[in-house]
Amino acid sequence: MKLSKAIKSGHPATLFASFLYFDVSFMIWTLIGALGIYLSRDLQLSPWQKGLIVSIPLLGGAIFRIGVGFGVDRIGPRRMGLITLSVLLIPLLWGYLAATSFYELILLGFLLGVAGASFAVAMPMASRCYPPEHQGIALGIAGAGNSGTMISALCAPLIAERLGWHAVFGLALIPLSITLLIFYRFAQEHGPPPLPVSKARVLSLLGRSELLEFSAYYGVTFGGYVGLASFLPIFLSDTYALGPVAAGGMVAAAVFTGSLMRPIGGYLADRMGGRKLLIGIYIGVAICFGVVAVTPSLWAVGLGLFLMMSMLGLGNGAVFQEVPQRFREDVGFVSGIIGAVGGFGGFLLPTLLGAIKEGIGSFLLGFLLLGLVSLSCAITAFFKQSHENLTPAALPPLPEIDDGRVRMEVLFGG
Repeated sequence: MKLSKAIKSGHPATLFASFLYFDVSFMIWTLIGALGIYLSRDLQLSPWQKGLIVSIPLLGGAIFRIGVGFGVDRIGPRRMGLITLSVLLIPLLWGYLAATSFYELILLGFLLGVAGASFAVAMPMASRCYPPEHQGIALGIAGAGNSGTMISALCAPLIAERLGWHAVFGLALIPLSITLLIFYRFAQEHGPPPLPVSKARVLSLLGRSELLEFSAYYGVTFGGYVGLASFLPIFLSDTYALGPVAAGGMVAAAVFTGSLMRPIGGYLADRMGGRKLLIGIYIGVAICFGVVAVTPSLWAVGLGLFLMMSMLGLGNGAVFQEVPQRFREDVGFVSGIIGAVGGFGGFLLPTLLGAIKEGIGSFLLGFLLLGLVSLSCAITAFFKQSHENLTPAALPPLPEIDDGRVRMEVLFGG
């Protein structure tokens, strides 16, 4: 079936609203990272403070994602989407009219984490408005909202260079307000609301070692992707004296490529197995971290970062290719947990790099530690794959239970 017919098989207006909501939310979520150079200059931040200030929105996203996910189960994605978009008006107004201290920006950044929870709204909304045979197309379109990270990395420095960084928050109110109106007008609820996961089922799922395993995998891939997207402008400025606009353009190119690689990672994992693909990805990421750690010439670092972000994007797709096979009846709940861990991994990366830079005056040890973490994931995936040579069809079925479960397919989100 042609793409146009597949899109018409559901509700295109709701799908577009989901994509726009996700895209603008990701743009807002990463604004502080895109403005990190300007903020650090104006507020005279230490290396540790630089890392913390760009990582706080990522921590907020990890925390709010769980709460928003529960809200979606109870009041539906449309209402929850309208609430989150409305809440985002507060930090943007705060950043535009005030926010003149480090501690104000910490609180402001945490509120921006509401935008990072958009994954829990956009994916189920897109999923419910299309039939099962076209879930991949619907979720792929909605999940393309990851590109909002590229928009902030590219546009925020350009605006700040001419109007100041406060104006970036003010101008961001325009696409946010437009998105709020479009979402209110065109987004619709489809299908019956999913039943929440019972407490007994939650405890059962939390006890499965695979949940911890894939959470760790995603903490490295998505955490590395979004954490680097937020911290790289500061790294490039501090290490290579790169200007904000040049650093933003470089980061935007790497982020965009990583976003494109996500569905490709899922495609490749379908054909060679998610864990097998992840082994190669984590080894490649570890090598790239090692290259960046020795701070070679700018072009070599740029190539290393470009390859690293591409592999992290592939890894994001590979992880979520495995999740629905291992947790067939609980994809929604499990994806929410894994996604939250991914956001927390993004928080840890800039914080770690900033703290180590302040402690020893170099990023070397920080990047080497991140490389070791990636290598440990490769080793874990290798042994798991060696000791569990199961095809999806051979996986043991989950025991039948009477309680309802969340049933949303979220293969392409953040």
